[in-house]
Amino acid sequence: MSKTPSQVIDFAGSLIAEGRKIVDKGLSHIKVQCLDGGKVSTTKLDDHQLVSYELAYCAAELTASDFILDYCRKVRDIKGGDELGLEENLALMYCAETINNCRGRLVTRLSDFGLSHQDVVTGFGSEESNDFISQQLSSANMEAMGRTLIKLDGVTGTSILDNEKEMMRDSFRQFANDVVMPIAEDVHRKDLIIPDEILKPLIDLGCFALSIPQQYGGLQPDDREDNLGMIVVTEELTRGSLGAAGSLITRPEILARALLKGGTEEQRKYWLPKIAVADPLCAVAVTEPNFGSDVASIKLKASKVEGGWTLNGAKTWCTFGGKAGVLLTIARSNPDASLGHRGLSLFFVEKPSSDGNEFEHVQDGGGKISGKAISTIGYRGMHSFDVFFDDYFVPDSSLIGGPEGENKGFYYTMAGFAGGRIQTAARATGIMQAAYEKALSYSQERKVFGQAVSDYQLTAYKIARMGMLLSTMRQFTYAVARMMDAGEGQMEASLVKLVSCKTSEWICREAMQIHGGMGYAEESAVSRYFIDSRVLSIFEGAEETLALKVIARTLVEDAL
Repeated sequence: MSKTPSQVIDFAGSLIAEGRKIVDKGLSHIKVQCLDGGKVSTTKLDDHQLVSYELAYCAAELTASDFILDYCRKVRDIKGGDELGLEENLALMYCAETINNCRGRLVTRLSDFGLSHQDVVTGFGSEESNDFISQQLSSANMEAMGRTLIKLDGVTGTSILDNEKEMMRDSFRQFANDVVMPIAEDVHRKDLIIPDEILKPLIDLGCFALSIPQQYGGLQPDDREDNLGMIVVTEELTRGSLGAAGSLITRPEILARALLKGGTEEQRKYWLPKIAVADPLCAVAVTEPNFGSDVASIKLKASKVEGGWTLNGAKTWCTFGGKAGVLLTIARSNPDASLGHRGLSLFFVEKPSSDGNEFEHVQDGGGKISGKAISTIGYRGMHSFDVFFDDYFVPDSSLIGGPEGENKGFYYTMAGFAGGRIQTAARATGIMQAAYEKALSYSQERKVFGQAVSDYQLTAYKIARMGMLLSTMRQFTYAVARMMDAGEGQMEASLVKLVSCKTSEWICREAMQIHGGMGYAEESAVSRYFIDSRVLSIFEGAEETLALKVIARTLVEDAL
């Protein structure tokens, strides 16, 4: 007897659950290898980096599969029907690929994972599992799905967003189409700063107020976060341009979260209404030349003086640091380096705004702040700066949390960055969508050997896989945003950031490939998408650091 659509979805879910069991067994083995005095040793865990990295990706793909299947169940509740729909077919393909990927990783290094061949067969290699993979990933099935998607003009599934979020999507998509896209190539190729014709309307649309509670002049409800709304807006703006629009929400969101976590009520009332209307624009100065993700080791020195503090040292990768009028800056306020993250404080550092690639401001007392833009191959529009502080004075009122906030800056910074990973996943989705749309249109317009590129089987396969990955990453991101709105989902935010950013690189690469020689031309938007997608696995938690120090470590510590 053939299975009903719901039974097929449940069967795929059971295979994913079995896969998770075998991955958990591998994690338990790694934990035993890494225990020291009853706790997981960082040094010992670093001896297992390769398998930890691969286990992190297994966990990310298995979790994505769970969420895309849950999405399919919700769509089925809405649409019903006796046949598998588009969403379900794409989800089943993703689950099949996940099982295949995880099985391959584990089989390659059985002893490293502490597994036997029988373990993998039991978890991944049953006859039913093999049949499922073969059916879903067959050339005939993939080609048919590609043909279907080519006719849908970029749509990869039914939206289950509520009316409010759909209105937000429509407004910002229209803005991206009408305002951002026409000038995005100029901003990229000429390495321009984001122009006012993008900034000013976004202020009116409330772009900078999305993460600020209504009581402080923002759009976020006072009693809860609205990560999902932020995600929808970020995705649509990034579809227009990552550098010229899609990352504008990030910095005000970080400042707002840090203030809401540790700021005094006076600081919140003063700063949050200003941030909500981009007066001033803001930037974040955390990374240092020798310390990227290792925030606890930073060296920028904050010295207490009468009425405030002086800052000495350097920061790097301070995005929008020239245009910004205030920098959220973390510095070492306790000179005892052995205190690590417990000796850091967080400051609001005000400076004049500058549109140039270099800036310098000298205070009346002789303190100086200066900066120079870093030349980058992509992510242009905001400009990232090396910033130098030379006895630069900030008043006591600029210390977040006031006197009680001294040496608590690490915790406020982490609170500020809490939404950065999920927002980066949304940026990845926006770039994927833009690249996918360009691949679809060009493949139908361009003829090779007498027929459209889209007519070839290999192109149809590529389109099918692009649509499958795009649909899954979008629903994964939305699901995690909903979890975060409920006060959960920090681990899932790391997982979706890890897998979606790498996925965006593949989709943009294939969109570029479908364009052939034109894909390599600067005048083609897909070349920009490819270059921009590459940065996503680097910032907001580099891929390796995220996989090893956050995901794998947490999974190993939690293993049975």
